[in-house]
Amino acid sequence: MSEHLLLPDRAVVEVTGEDRRPFLQGIITQDIERLTPESAIFSALLTPQGKILADFFVIDAGEAFLIDCDKANAAVLVKRLTLYKLRAKVAIKVDDGLCVIAGAGQTERNDIFDYQDPRHEALGWRAIAPVGDHDVNDAYDAQRISLGVAEFGKDFSADEKFLSDVNYDALNAVSYKKGCFIGQEVSSRMKRKGGVRRRTLVAECDGPAPAPGASVTAGDATLGEVMSGAANVALANVRLDRWEKAKSEGTPVECGGKALRLRIPAYLEQD
Repeated sequence: MSEHLLLPDRAVVEVTGEDRRPFLQGIITQDIERLTPESAIFSALLTPQGKILADFFVIDAGEAFLIDCDKANAAVLVKRLTLYKLRAKVAIKVDDGLCVIAGAGQTERNDIFDYQDPRHEALGWRAIAPVGDHDVNDAYDAQRISLGVAEFGKDFSADEKFLSDVNYDALNAVSYKKGCFIGQEVSSRMKRKGGVRRRTLVAECDGPAPAPGASVTAGDATLGEVMSGAANVALANVRLDRWEKAKSEGTPVECGGKALRLRIPAYLEQD
């Protein structure tokens, strides 16, 4: 990366010990065997009922795995992972000496522990770096929102959403072939039966984006709610059947009395 641009709401959790690979493989949604020193994986930790408890990137740092996660949830994630370790020979802690840097859309690699964002190539490279005097990356959220990429901590909280609600099944967060993970039964059943009722869409409006949590409506029907926004664009978590009905009936979609234009993210159309 040509510049070190800090993501201040991210933290780094370190997982060490000889059992770190099988330990994570048994609980997270993505296949740890896809992880290499040159590429990271994006994954999630679910409840047994299939709801997301955390999302994160896992990086192979040689003698340790580094987990790039939501800073406000880092201590909770450590506690949850520790609960699952049982007799596994692993140690888990937040590393306060490391931070996460990124450059939206940048493709140059110069940092140790750097990796292409595995969710979407247009999100560019991220890296784990020593804490220092880094400028804040002000462009990152606008970029991910325009692409239709939701994030834990900014768009939803623990035990609120299924993987498909936030399009994680189309953003390389889950392997349905790797074997067991917590919440696998529910997630796999939804995948097999095609039971996707909600998706995260891109919402555009004239003027500033609506506040998070604002209702998205069409006539008397509530389609969903707004998530995070930047400028005149936001993410919206929407019931697909109600949106399709509104389109078929020609009912305008609104939020707070203002017109809202919904679109499916391009990566979801290609999935």
